[in-house]
Amino acid sequence: MIFGGVQKTSTIDFPGVLSCVLFTRGCNMDCFYCHNRELISFEGASLPEADIMAFLAKRRGILDGVTISGGEPTLQKGLDDFLRRVKSMGYLVKLDTNGQQPMKVADLCRQKLLDYVAVDLKALPADYHKITGMNGYASAIETIRLLQEAEIDFEVRTTLYPGLSVDEVEELIENLPVMKLWRLNYFHMPLKYRQEDKIWLEQKSLTPLAIEDALPSFLKLQPNLVWK
Repeated sequence: MIFGGVQKTSTIDFPGVLSCVLFTRGCNMDCFYCHNRELISFEGASLPEADIMAFLAKRRGILDGVTISGGEPTLQKGLDDFLRRVKSMGYLVKLDTNGQQPMKVADLCRQKLLDYVAVDLKALPADYHKITGMNGYASAIETIRLLQEAEIDFEVRTTLYPGLSVDEVEELIENLPVMKLWRLNYFHMPLKYRQEDKIWLEQKSLTPLAIEDALPSFLKLQPNLVWK
């Protein structure tokens, strides 16, 4: 496992659970609005796995859960064994994933190594490559389907990236059956970005007022949709 950082305490990443957040290195996507751009590469500053385990041992009785984020955690060698050790310490585990490794996520569920999953559905099929650098819509949908079959608690997440319209959000959410939770994340400008992405980042973003106006229509399609 290659870790790029740790958030020692979080009350918002794992719903209803006080957790830490472990950020793994390496991602198979390259979203132009990424807030963790320094973690896309597997190369770079990292934290020894032994230090992570020592930290988790020290936080037993204080934290209730561990959120594994990234980067993309499902790309990590040794993820299964690491999660097994985390679970043996009594922690609940949440996985953040871009949904591009559906069979890996399903296998982790079968092993009962996950308690909650947040899976990204980033864009409409025709826009996926433009937004993420790969054609990942079908894999994300398959991950969602497998999570439904696994009967594990999970949420779908979509960032309201610059250039995304109300009509496109509506089309995206109506393509799926009703989800237990669908979270729309408001766009915030990343601190670090590639200069070639600046033209994308400076496109018009949906305002809170526009989202509030569209919310009744969204909720007819996805009654469990929330936004922040």
